[in-house]
Amino acid sequence: MTNIGARVAVLSLITGLAVLTIAQAQEKKLKREELPPAVEKTVAEQSQGGTIKGFSTEVEKGKTLYELELTVNGHGKDISMDKDGKIVEVEEEVAMDSLPPEVKAGLRRTAGGGTISKVESLTKGGKLVAYEAGVKNGLKHFEVQVGPNGNKLAHEE
Repeated sequence: MTNIGARVAVLSLITGLAVLTIAQAQEKKLKREELPPAVEKTVAEQSQGGTIKGFSTEVEKGKTLYELELTVNGHGKDISMDKDGKIVEVEEEVAMDSLPPEVKAGLRRTAGGGTISKVESLTKGGKLVAYEAGVKNGLKHFEVQVGPNGNKLAHEE
């Protein structure tokens, strides 16, 4: 019995290390001087008036994306761009009380009995596509999304 227990423990350890390695491979922190020139140009333009918190890169659907994480006027803003510096997605923290009533209602409905914390607007290709909220329900933490009209999305953005 102890032999089987030892094997399970070793297998669990190997699996955990493999998952950790994969997670680290997905997102890698970068220094500004490591950014491609086109990305650096977009960073210089987009970070004006903000405080840069960091940079990272990850491969998403086979494409390498670069992310600029910054604070603007006291709220978080993350900008993802491709290797040519073209903005792919912007996630920007927004105050719940600044949202249209239908979006607030949609987020509350989707969160169920959970408590909504941070809310972000998601913009892709220059178009607002969703609102995303962090939710806590007991010990469980998760995210919910609704469309710009407050309705449930057909698929996650």
